Amino acid sequence: MSLDVAELLSSMDELRIDRALVAPDERCVAYHNRAGNELVTTAAAQSAGRLVPYAVANPWRGDEAVEELVWARDAGARALHVDSVLQGFDLLDGLVDPLLEFAADNGWLVYVRTGTPPNALPLPLATLALRYPDVPFMMGRSGATDFWIDAAPALRHAPNLYGDTCYAPWDTVLSELGRDPEIGTSRLVFSTDAPYTVPRSELRRVLDWPIDEPARRDVLGGTIQRLLG
Repeated sequence: MSLDVAELLSSMDELRIDRALVAPDERCVAYHNRAGNELVTTAAAQSAGRLVPYAVANPWRGDEAVEELVWARDAGARALHVDSVLQGFDLLDGLVDPLLEFAADNGWLVYVRTGTPPNALPLPLATLALRYPDVPFMMGRSGATDFWIDAAPALRHAPNLYGDTCYAPWDTVLSELGRDPEIGTSRLVFSTDAPYTVPRSELRRVLDWPIDEPARRDVLGGTIQRLLG
């Protein structure tokens, strides 16, 4: 397991991306939390502020999971990454609540991957987000692909929920969300979901999306900067 910081920053330079959130890989999200947190916080420390690390902790570890978030925060983590499929829980069963309370206390954004039934879906995430109205939640992958249909209802249901753009075609999914008066482009955040996508293609999709430039600037960075403070 490694993260080549120089290679990542070079790719960001090529695409004119100033800053990026980085998360541990799937093995570390599920099990090797400390190794993953060390990896991304070390990479961030070597990036002159261009990489912002997510912290991970499997909620089945109970108090140890919260202690892991304390360690990651002190090492530089700025947000929480949750994957209820890899970590094996239901979003609404209460298991993850201590981690969300930590996020609330520390002003963290919470990313939750969606799109995999039965326990990682947009609408249950919206219900969870309403339990923590002061915490911004990122609906990772916006339900891609079979559950894109639930992205708009979820965003309408929870005003502190945000969608990301990866995989979503602008002429259908993104345009529906962007035109909705209860959602709009200020509730959408650019994401590549690399290494599972081609970042250049994900960026091109947003650049080709026919929206005005202030809205595009929000999607490409303005909104996430506000959420991270």
